[in-house]
This record gives sequence, C-alpha cells and structure tokens, in this order.
Amino acid sequence: MTTESQPWHTANLVALDLEGSGAQERDQEQILEIAAVRLLNGHPDMATAYSTGIDPGRAIPARPWISPGLAGIALQGQPTLDDIRPALHARLNGAWLVGHNIGVDWRLLHRHLPDLTVAGLIDTMRLARAATIPGKLGLTDLLAHLQLTAAVTAAAPGSQPHRALWDTTGTALLLPALIRRHLPTHPTLQQLIAVAGIPTTPPQPAAATADPQPTLFD
Repeated sequence: MTTESQPWHTANLVALDLEGSGAQERDQEQILEIAAVRLLNGHPDMATAYSTGIDPGRAIPARPWISPGLAGIALQGQPTLDDIRPALHARLNGAWLVGHNIGVDWRLLHRHLPDLTVAGLIDTMRLARAATIPGKLGLTDLLAHLQLTAAVTAAAPGSQPHRALWDTTGTALLLPALIRRHLPTHPTLQQLIAVAGIPTTPPQPAAATADPQPTLFD
C-alpha cells in the first residue's frame, strides 16, 4: 500500500496554526505564536499538543490584526525561534500539515525554517468550499455552523479564538467534520488531497513584460 492510498485517518497529519506580526511586514514578519496538534486516528491528540509563544526580540505594535495577548512586550522572555527549532523539526518533518488557509502559515513558517521538509499541505478552507458550506468560511464561522465551538474550547482550555492553540484545535476538529460531510465513507489520503491539497511551492509570478503597467503599489 502506498502512502497516499492509505485511509486518511492513518496518515501522519499535524494541524498547525501560526500567529504572526502581519504580512504587511513582508520579509520582516515574525512568528509570534505557534501550535501543532497531531491527529491520531482522525482525532486531535491533545495529550501531545504543542503550543508556545515566540519572543520576536522587539515590541509588537498593537494593531487590529495582532491576536489578543501578543502585542507590546507580552512575548518578552518566551523562547526564541532558535530555541524551539529542534522541537518543530521533530514534530513537523515528514508530516502532512493541516490548516485553515494553510498556505499563509506555510509561507511564513518556510521563510523562517527553510530546511523543514513536510509531506504536503491540506487546507480545510479548500475542503469547506468543496463541501459548499453556506455562509462565511472563516474558521470560527465554520466551527459555529458545525456546532463545534464548545468542543474546541473544552479541548483547549485557557485559549481563545485567534490564538494558535485554539485555532489549531479547531482545525483538527473541523477536518473530520468536513470529511464526513463531503467525502465518501472511509476516504483515502489521496481522495482528501485531491480535494483539499495545495502545493508546498507557490506558483512563480509571471515574467514582467517589457513595458509593465503601473499599479497602485508602484
């Protein structure tokens, strides 16, 4: 049996969420918090869940997109990214990373850990679109629609929406709920990837023309 022909719930799946300082910082964006929750037989294994703040080495301005509790010098004294690098490699190398809009998290993670090698990416937002869930497709919206919010809060006590552990736990509970709704009974990993997989390497931008048109950002 090849890896992708195995039942999805037996694969090495790890739900992941990062909280960052903001994409507007481009190459200077810092990871402020990270959580990883392994899925064991299709369920979040909270006993081995990993979550930590990361000291960015500077104050983080309080902005609307900064998650609660991460602004200012709130992360001073937390481990640095170098401190947790071995733990992240041990947990994530070779795994299928599962996240809500996982491409965003992967770009930031790969920028800071370019030697991290994963099996692939599975996006619960893409799976939700395929399942034609009505309404908004944000993580908290989907969890509320599927009546999973209380289960997430119970599984991740002390956390809250838009913090890494809560969102990662929510993703780990959302994935099997969406699979039950959209995919055949006992789908394979390959069937899941066909619907929700995204490439680890983003497409390259098209080559510039000889006379490029100006944009609002020029």
